[in-house]
Amino acid sequence: MMNTTLGRFRAVAFLEGCSFLLLFITMPLKYWMSMPKPNYFVGMVHGLLFILYVLLLISVSFENKWSFKKIFLAFIASLIPFGTFIADKKLYRTELN
Repeated sequence: MMNTTLGRFRAVAFLEGCSFLLLFITMPLKYWMSMPKPNYFVGMVHGLLFILYVLLLISVSFENKWSFKKIFLAFIASLIPFGTFIADKKLYRTELN
């Protein structure tokens, strides 16, 4: 999986999606229980993974000659909870066949 740019992109997309979901745990900790540290660390990791996701999206889109629509949908998927998981099934796996 990690041998190709698409494989690395899919792995980062999964991690980015997981970090996004972790924010749903750490945000209540920050605001309801006055525990800002978990949110700070998860937020930083999520931000770094998002940047890596976008950079790999650009790389994969050039390498696989993706259409603008597919690039746009892949980007939007990173902004929606569970979006990267759905995109993995609908957009990214089609490239493997």
